[in-house]
Amino acid sequence: MVVVGVIASAIGIALGLWIDWFPAQASTQAKEIDTLWDVLIIASVPVFVLVMVVVGTAIIKFRQRPGEELKDGPPTHGNTRLEVIWTALPAIIIVGLVIYAWQVLETIDKKPSSEMVVVVTGQQFTWTFEYPQPGGKPVRTNQLYVPQGQSIEFKIKSVDVIHDFWVPAFRIKMDAVPGITGSYRITPTRTGDYAIVCAELCGLGHSTMRQTAHVLSRERFDAWMVAQQKGAAS
Repeated sequence: MVVVGVIASAIGIALGLWIDWFPAQASTQAKEIDTLWDVLIIASVPVFVLVMVVVGTAIIKFRQRPGEELKDGPPTHGNTRLEVIWTALPAIIIVGLVIYAWQVLETIDKKPSSEMVVVVTGQQFTWTFEYPQPGGKPVRTNQLYVPQGQSIEFKIKSVDVIHDFWVPAFRIKMDAVPGITGSYRITPTRTGDYAIVCAELCGLGHSTMRQTAHVLSRERFDAWMVAQQKGAAS
């Protein structure tokens, strides 16, 4: 069992780290989250393999054979030391992973000195985006435009049912809940167009609730914002 477990764990971890699970990283938060994923793969594969090897060995070696239908196994007494070990080890592993995940969350959600706010509103079956303007009318669009290298806080809400705002390339997602405004922040690192999806079943049109996040250079974003502000004023 030990030999099979070690070999299977090594193969499982190698496959888990080799598979390209996610789209390209497009935010500073994405790298931290992808590293967390790899750590969870390394920690969880051996546990899964251990359980499967023990169960599989028990099924093969100790299965009931023809003629043994009325027999019962000998009475056994639990092994206290073993029970303490298999309770304590998983608890230690889980606590360690929780602490690490909490540190990742603290790191990616740290507020910088300069930040832009975008209000995201979900409704069946579309997203709208609002850019508050100091002393002026907010800019509203149905496509998300953000500048590269600028920290952005998304304030997420819904006007009807529960949705979930998710840009896979940014990695982070959050439910949009009626009556509650949630928030998270990201810093885009790559220009380009990235899919926005709703990750919460929200009705018959859920699969069509798709839009695009456009990450622009600072110059192009500023030019876009000036054009939007002129349109809002008029």
